[in-house]
Amino acid sequence: MLHIKTLDEGLELFKALGSDIRIEIIKILLNENAMNMNELASRLNITNGALTSHIKKLEECGVVTVSSEASGHGNQKVCSVHLDKILIDLQDKPQNENIYTTDIKVGLFSDYQVFPTCGLATSKKLIGEVDDTRYFAHPDRYKADILWFTKGYVEYSIPNFVPANQKIDEICVSLELSSEAPGVNNVWPSDIYFYLNGTQLGTWTSPGDFGDVKGIFTPDWWFPNWNQYGLLKMLVLNHKGTFIDGLKISDVTIDQFGLTSKSALKLKLAIPDDAEHVGGLTIFGRGFGNYNQDINVKMAYSPIEN
Repeated sequence: MLHIKTLDEGLELFKALGSDIRIEIIKILLNENAMNMNELASRLNITNGALTSHIKKLEECGVVTVSSEASGHGNQKVCSVHLDKILIDLQDKPQNENIYTTDIKVGLFSDYQVFPTCGLATSKKLIGEVDDTRYFAHPDRYKADILWFTKGYVEYSIPNFVPANQKIDEICVSLELSSEAPGVNNVWPSDIYFYLNGTQLGTWTSPGDFGDVKGIFTPDWWFPNWNQYGLLKMLVLNHKGTFIDGLKISDVTIDQFGLTSKSALKLKLAIPDDAEHVGGLTIFGRGFGNYNQDINVKMAYSPIEN
């Protein structure tokens, strides 16, 4: 998912999509999953040079990715659609809205129970041995920028430095996620459960463990047959319910928690044994995947009324 927070921020994307032929390119790639440049130019009845110009514009704004694929005629460039959805905020947040923002390193979990396949790594090296759950307790795990496991959970303590005498009206968590398959498998669904302070907020089904192309920020030393990138998901809990990317996933509201500046906040991501799709979980942090961010948390707050 691409989240555009202001209209100015999305200007280049809007320009790229303001073309009938580029929209047709996206529609063809979505229908075919992927297509090499020669086939795509032939389908559109345009020259390779003209196609290259259109693809470059779509690639620059992150809509399309291009990879090399060996064939009997040498290397061919293969195009595919990179995004699953685009979320655009048409109206800026009010300037006087009170927002507290914090980032949590992927390895800074406060509790866990995980099962192989599993592992952790910084952007520079693996932490210990893969598939050995003991390393989730290793001191270096605080430095982890990626972690993965087949089932179980990790739980994070969200720092709460909202000013005194304020209540929390909304929590927004942004993070890059995928499934965890043995090796990689783009079609490997996994039901990821979200909890706050032990209460289930809802679930989202990750479609796969993506390894078709290298993640934009995934380091060069990373293994080509391992998770490369995930999908950026936005979990929002407010007075109206719980949402993923703007779609309501449950009727659980923030009012049920009575959160204030004094509240402890525990966010858990889990793959339960009894889930319909036990396909594992990978969490990508800064230095991995396509978004180069840690777990980002924003909390809107307002004065407690006496």
